[in-house]
Amino acid sequence: MNDKKPNHRFQLDELISLNEASMISGLSSDHLRRLMEKGSITGKKIGRDWITTKEFVMEYINKKHRKGRKPKKS
Repeated sequence: MNDKKPNHRFQLDELISLNEASMISGLSSDHLRRLMEKGSITGKKIGRDWITTKEFVMEYINKKHRKGRKPKKS
């Protein structure tokens, strides 16, 4: 079987918590967690905590995002 999930290796010295990611990005920890759950930001859940890297957070911040709510589906 071909697993389509990207294989990201995390370096221990690069890992940051959601609280650190929140301070860097200006986004709430809850919002960052939801972005990681849906795959918009690369992250990993270890136990009950989520981790990521500053690089992955900045990659997301620097992308162009559509502002506002998603349009309703007909």
